[in-house]
Amino acid sequence: MEASSSHLISETRAERERLAGLFGDLAPERWDAPSLCDGWRVREVVAHMTMPFRTRPLALMAGLVRAGFSFNRYADRDARSTAQAMSEGELLDLLRRNIEHPWRPPGGGQAGALSHDVIHGLDVTEPLGLPSPPPERLALVLASAVDKQLKYFGVDLGGRRLAATDADVSVGEGPAVMAMSAKEILLVVSGRRALDEARETSR
Repeated sequence: MEASSSHLISETRAERERLAGLFGDLAPERWDAPSLCDGWRVREVVAHMTMPFRTRPLALMAGLVRAGFSFNRYADRDARSTAQAMSEGELLDLLRRNIEHPWRPPGGGQAGALSHDVIHGLDVTEPLGLPSPPPERLALVLASAVDKQLKYFGVDLGGRRLAATDADVSVGEGPAVMAMSAKEILLVVSGRRALDEARETSR
């Protein structure tokens, strides 16, 4: 599935708007619910999603230096400090004001921006039982960046191919084919859900 830059931009904006609407309806106590990101509550995930909108290049470099040039360590510190410093309303306002922000992750392009929002959105919506993105949007993420995701998250499909039942996309190679929803495939390749667990969920 080849997607134009304009289509990816449109889908990124639509996902941010969708998530801002869902987050805006959360009861206060749900902001402290655990997310799929280990050690992060909902508020830390939302804080992380706003990081590209509030971090200047020099501040990012300084933070990376303090974190020993570990982006994961820097991102964790940033999410925790921001979640503590900003209220739910402030985080929501920041997200809403940047629905059309042109940020793209280094080396990831517009597909990387969409992937960032969709995957971290799932980190919140899955444990809270909220609606997931449309299958076509999930398929765009899978088709655009799956090889990087598998490598980054250290996921081994064991020679199996995962085929979506609700979108025209598949991941991996091999004679054994496993059918599951596009959402379950993305949860697997992003390291959020074990392959065996996803297979049980899809039945």
